[in-house]
Formats: sequence, structure tokens, C-alpha cells
Amino acid sequence: MGDNSLPKPHSFKYSDEIKKPDVPCACDRPIMGLRTNKNYIVANAVENILALPKQTPAEVDWTQKKDYGRTPDYLPLIKEKVQNEYEMIRNLHLRETDELDRQKYLLSEAEVRELRDGLKRKWETVNQEYQKITHISKVDTLGLKRRKEGCEKELAEIEQDMKKLSKQYIFVDADK
Repeated sequence: MGDNSLPKPHSFKYSDEIKKPDVPCACDRPIMGLRTNKNYIVANAVENILALPKQTPAEVDWTQKKDYGRTPDYLPLIKEKVQNEYEMIRNLHLRETDELDRQKYLLSEAEVRELRDGLKRKWETVNQEYQKITHISKVDTLGLKRRKEGCEKELAEIEQDMKKLSKQYIFVDADK
């Protein structure tokens, strides 16, 4: 192809063509009152009249090109990359749902029965304490009011939990 050898080194020297004119001295006075006789309006009009019209480029007939109608070489590569990304995202979602399913498990009947019995016992003790407070004719102290409200709140929570345990299938989330 060519010669891979470098040219012989020589000393660098500025050429005279690139050199700018010298800066005028401070003692040099600028030329004042220099005028031209050129009429720029007429000169511009004559120049435009005599100029050749601008050439418009010939329109290209794209249907006559040799690769007209063929898909470009880069397009299948981009389609493949996009498809791979969709597949990767789909696999990621499948893995996440599988992991979430593994974290949930079904409680056995014995465990559900044990939980229900425990809730019933707790409800009975809280209800017994609540009944003692409700038979007091005057609930005038702040401590009694708070204890009564606390018992009511706890009874409501226990009843809601019992409703949740009354379903046929009970799943437990291992994360929570």
C-alpha cells in the first residue's frame, strides 16, 4: 500500500505567506478623509443582473436505486436487541412473581383452629374486663374512660381478626 517510514526530521520555520502585517507604531497617524467613488447600490445591481441563475440540484429518483425496497442491515440487529430486552423484562417479572408466590403460604386447618381458639380466649378476657367497666354507673375518671375506650377498640380488632380467619383458605405473607 504505502511506505510506513516517517519523513526525515528538519527544523521548523514559519512561512512568509501566513505572516500578518506589522502593527502600526503609536507615532503613525491613521489616514483620514479617505473616500471611494464606488456606488455600491449600482455595483450590486449590475453584479446580480450579470450573475448566472442558481442551479437547482436534479431530483433523485429513489425508486431507481439498487437497494430500493430492501431493509437496511442495521434494522434486524435493532429489532433483535429490542426483542432481547422485552424477553429479559418478561423473565424478570416472572421471577419476581414466583418469588412473591414463594413468600406466601397456606395455613393448615390445625393452625387456623389454634388461632381462632386463641382469639376467642382473648375476646372473652377483654369482654369480661369491659363488662366490669360498663356496670359502673358513673364513668367520671379519665383512667376509666381510657380503659373503656381501649377495651372497645381491642374488642373491635379481635372481631375483625376473627372475620378474617373465618374464610376457607388463609394465606400468610412471610415478609410481613
